[in-house]
Amino acid sequence: MSSKNLDFGSFAQDVMLGLSSHPKTLPSKYFYDEKGDKLFQEIMELPEYYLTRKELEIFENQHEEILKPILNLGQSFNLVELGAGDGLKTKIFLQYLIKEKADFEYFPIDFSATVLEELKGTLKTEFPGLTVSTIKDTYRGSLIKRDWENGKPNLILFLGSNLGNFSLEEAYDILNHLRIGANHQDFVLLGLDLKKNPQTILDAYHDSKGVTRSFNLNLLDRVNRELQGDINTENFIHWPTYEPVSGECRSYLVSMVEQTINLKALDQSFHLEAFEPIFTEISKKYSLTEIDDLAVKGGFRTVQSFTDKEHYFANILWQRI
Repeated sequence: MSSKNLDFGSFAQDVMLGLSSHPKTLPSKYFYDEKGDKLFQEIMELPEYYLTRKELEIFENQHEEILKPILNLGQSFNLVELGAGDGLKTKIFLQYLIKEKADFEYFPIDFSATVLEELKGTLKTEFPGLTVSTIKDTYRGSLIKRDWENGKPNLILFLGSNLGNFSLEEAYDILNHLRIGANHQDFVLLGLDLKKNPQTILDAYHDSKGVTRSFNLNLLDRVNRELQGDINTENFIHWPTYEPVSGECRSYLVSMVEQTINLKALDQSFHLEAFEPIFTEISKKYSLTEIDDLAVKGGFRTVQSFTDKEHYFANILWQRI
């Protein structure tokens, strides 16, 4: 699940294009308005949603090994994080780096100004001496602009299975931007969810409390609110699927009745047949072999792989070739 919150113009355009396409789509990057942010915080605490817990386990138990290569350089460096969110997991790194008296600057990147403002506030309280420079941008935009560039080596964090929110073709494009954004011998720490029991994966996106359902339906509430829509969310169900060969877990909002939705702000109407789906999100799972292929095609070498005890999740340290 990704964390994006774009401006009205982009939102309106993407909604219009998505609801006009076949099949219909609504980008998952728009999940994250104020309510969506809170719902995702609830999702991360659900027993079925293992991803956050497993990555936290890796960081808590293996942070010294993960950070050793960048610290062994013995010089000042930048810690750059794509899609920083609330910084929950990264704070484990920050605490250790400060304890080790490492000379570094933290560059959290997110497209939600609210998220960045809240993160900067908590970091100021928890780590008063930390140098923090927030960057409001997309993954691709930030990697092209490289606002953190100051001649120092970089450790770029791309955590939380954020790369999994893209199809394989889109993932290669993101990795191409990552290669461009990283200097020769820079480090990248990538977080990816691993293939496992299909039921375990499906349960993570179809929790018993229905929080993930509310998270998806909130996207329709946002369309209503920002684009003056008349969508009745009770006419939709949330339907996740998992395909074990591709490793793609896909989420849909399925119209249970034939209906026409009107968006006054766009002066547009969209017809949905009964049981017509709106695709909202992909969460792709990888095998370790597939992750090695990503590294090779992306222009990186694998330094070391780290997994939790159950091998549910992996953090892979790459170095730019």
